Amino acid sequence: MSAQPGLVRFPNGFLWGTKTAAYQVEGSVDVDGRGPSIWDTFSHRAGATRNGDTGDVACDHYRRMDEDLDLLAALGAPAYCFSVAWPRVQPSGSGAINQQGLDFYRRLVDGLLRRSIVPVVTLYHWDLPQALEDAGGWVSRDTVALFSEYTRIVAGTLGDSVRMWITLNEPWCSAWLGYGTGEHAPGVRDHGKSAAATHHLLLAHGEAVNVLRATIPNASVGIGLNLQPVRPATDHDDDRAACHRVDGNLNRLFLDPIFTGRYPADMLEHYAGLQPGFDVVAEGDLEVIRTPIDFLGVNFYSPITVCAPARQAEARATGYWIPETERRGRIGDLDAVQVLRAEVSRTQMGWEIEPAALTEILVRVRDQYANLPLYITENGAAFDDYIGPDGEVHDANRIAYLDGHLRAVLDALDAGVDMRGYFVWSILDNFEWGHGYSKRFGLTWVDYPTGRRLPKSSFAWYRQTVRANGLER
Repeated sequence: MSAQPGLVRFPNGFLWGTKTAAYQVEGSVDVDGRGPSIWDTFSHRAGATRNGDTGDVACDHYRRMDEDLDLLAALGAPAYCFSVAWPRVQPSGSGAINQQGLDFYRRLVDGLLRRSIVPVVTLYHWDLPQALEDAGGWVSRDTVALFSEYTRIVAGTLGDSVRMWITLNEPWCSAWLGYGTGEHAPGVRDHGKSAAATHHLLLAHGEAVNVLRATIPNASVGIGLNLQPVRPATDHDDDRAACHRVDGNLNRLFLDPIFTGRYPADMLEHYAGLQPGFDVVAEGDLEVIRTPIDFLGVNFYSPITVCAPARQAEARATGYWIPETERRGRIGDLDAVQVLRAEVSRTQMGWEIEPAALTEILVRVRDQYANLPLYITENGAAFDDYIGPDGEVHDANRIAYLDGHLRAVLDALDAGVDMRGYFVWSILDNFEWGHGYSKRFGLTWVDYPTGRRLPKSSFAWYRQTVRANGLER
């Protein structure tokens, strides 16, 4: 990191980018041979999403690809991370390849390269083919082998032009929101299935790393994990124990097997007896899961504070706020209650804004797990954006959020963490899963009835930050 008067700079070669996910932006869910995904099914289920919103149209990116590529070029960020929709490549998740789907991603990659933008591919961002869910989904070990075949197909098609690959995005969400709380597709509520899905997702990651390396010898391969510092509301033993359980589920259950080849003993004990649970672990699986990766993608939005359920009154007395819709930690079986600090600002999602927590989790990964290259593969915020009287979207709160978190990355660099890049979530407002279209994360406003794109003030700010490779002091 270098400095000049009035500017603090990021290292030379620091990779700036933005990110999207297929189901959130593409639309065109039933054209050119694409099959249904679990999110197609889930979002059409009554009450599953806000206002009954679906990704049927989303940002219409499938048809507006060239317009969006020009938007990326205007932004000037050197990289763009997108996900491939498995049901667009293999409509049923196995067997026949849908060439039209592969051709779309080929055109997308070629369009990026023509605009001198580095393509970064995520193989799985939650849109499992519905046919595979019908056969057991991530609870079934068969899905692992099918994911390997899908990886081989995509790598064989794009591997000549794409060097940087992310196997899975946020497998915690797939396993624990998809199969545990039922908040995400496929909408299952069974913690035994969540545990099994956790293992099979991680095993699929390890197998995919090996497939990518065999298919693309110079590939740089990693995984994207949503990581959060977890804090106890007080120093009371019960709050600290609740904190340890939530941290175990959210962070250690994924970091430990990837980097040490073991699941946390306390988590195995906590979930013992659930079926199928971690009984699905077979000999040799953990060696596959711990296959070395070239980088770790960290998706970060907010820290989390918890207390023991019996200590909610004490938490309130010490200044914490507990939402009326009580959420027990991150999932229902951890015997923990999430609390919020009344004095801390929050995003429209209700997530606390604390940039220093990003530095904290990055240093922890380096100190406790591995000193390997790290990328921020998602960071951003939803706010109550609107088009003002001048016809523009002045999102100063988003600029402040991004600025604060980029300074947290600089702090991590100063602490010796090997930070290699930063990707904003997201270039576009988009379908925000269960929240439908009610939450806007984009640098660009999307008028959903017409699809019109309108860059926000944060778009210009990020463009200048990328151009300067630094921030004002």
